[in-house]
Amino acid sequence: MTDSSTRQYAVQKSDEEWRAQLSPAEFQVLRKAGTERPFTGEYTDTKTIGVYKCRACDAELFRSETKFDSHCGWPSFFAPLAEDRVQYIEDHALGMKRVEVRCANCGSHLGHVFEGEGYGTPTDLRYCINSVSLALAPAE
Repeated sequence: MTDSSTRQYAVQKSDEEWRAQLSPAEFQVLRKAGTERPFTGEYTDTKTIGVYKCRACDAELFRSETKFDSHCGWPSFFAPLAEDRVQYIEDHALGMKRVEVRCANCGSHLGHVFEGEGYGTPTDLRYCINSVSLALAPAE
């Protein structure tokens, strides 16, 4: 786990700059660690082949080959594109220990990662990511 209070990100902007770039829903999730409602996101059931990028800074985060159907209401992946693409932060906000996932390039909130849920994936991890945090670049 890392401490986000001392982390320097390659992309740094003020809240005003982020607000000008992002929609209100995007800002709430990406910059304020909000969560979109389950089963409402653009990529929940998407099967398109491509790369999922951070909607805030365009950093490549996940490949469609690691996306799987978890039926949890949010897009789920079993691994990031590379470990250095994401940042992990312990989250005790709801009275339980969770691990928040952020974009390592800009610090934007993506979602959470869960372990040991019994999905038949190679990593036994479920990266539960908000659709609004992502932008899909389809393969050519």
